[in-house]
Amino acid sequence: MPRRLLVTGASGFIGTHCIIDLLNHGYHVKGTIRDGDRASQLFTILKEHTPHTDHLEFTQAELTNPDCWEDAMQGCSGVIHTASPVPVVQPKDPDEVIGPARQGALNVLTAARKLNITRVVLTSSVAAVWAGSKDGSRLYSESDWTDTDAPNLSPYIRSKTLAEQAAWELVKEQGGPELTVINPSIVLGPALEKDYGSSLEFIYRFLKGQFPLVPKLGFEVVDVRDVAVLHRLAFESSESSGRRFLCSSGFRWLKEIANHLRDKFPDYRKKMSTKDMPNFLLKVLSFFDGSVTQFLPDIELKKEMDIGPARDLLGWAPRSPEEAIESGARSLIDLDIV
Repeated sequence: MPRRLLVTGASGFIGTHCIIDLLNHGYHVKGTIRDGDRASQLFTILKEHTPHTDHLEFTQAELTNPDCWEDAMQGCSGVIHTASPVPVVQPKDPDEVIGPARQGALNVLTAARKLNITRVVLTSSVAAVWAGSKDGSRLYSESDWTDTDAPNLSPYIRSKTLAEQAAWELVKEQGGPELTVINPSIVLGPALEKDYGSSLEFIYRFLKGQFPLVPKLGFEVVDVRDVAVLHRLAFESSESSGRRFLCSSGFRWLKEIANHLRDKFPDYRKKMSTKDMPNFLLKVLSFFDGSVTQFLPDIELKKEMDIGPARDLLGWAPRSPEEAIESGARSLIDLDIV
């Protein structure tokens, strides 16, 4: 019988692509959603990307409810836990994000252990790797951790770091289940619906002409389809147990991204500036937009990720950053979002 996996956060950007990849590789999938009314809409969306939705079902679950997860996992042999709050606008109360992220990870792992599910793959983030680092431009690896005592960390960064740390602590103390963590960089690639979440927000802003000046910032980039593949490869490999896998395909400056978008989408060229934003102006903007504050320590820094373990141990071969950027922008255009 084909394996059935539980994918939490089934309506999210990474979750939907994980489902597509798993179905297309012979798995049966049970996906968790908070709102049961979303199921029919998700089936409609996913049918456009896989012929195997007859092997898919949805069940309701809530991160902070410990009583729902054993029922959700019934009949499953593994879990891919992508569900976690990803706010576009950071809340004033950090616990609105940190609490559900941390408690959700603990609830999922506890239920998996009770049901003797031996393997869980958890989606973390590069936010749990280098945020707050004083090392500046260098290559970061799976052994690096965000300093949660560093100033100006956003609630999202704290939530991803604290949730991952809590997960590792639980499996160490309780002796299982086997845990593998995926730490993606900025996740781009194709949106599947108009509710595209936060990952493609800065691509949206470029296409809408909302960057009259371009900050001297850069990011590691990865395609959401490759993030999904790495989750599956990690689940399938016994050697992945107990490891963190950094997940990216390369670093690009925002100016490089703007130039690529201008070349590939000439109809939007006039909206996209490539003029540098003075560093002091970004600092001024941070007083009016709190979400900018978290990026101030990274001005003109080139933080890169060591993906050697994912490539060499799991055989992961991601698309180029340019393909992730271009496909993300194309999806926003095709969905009439911009």
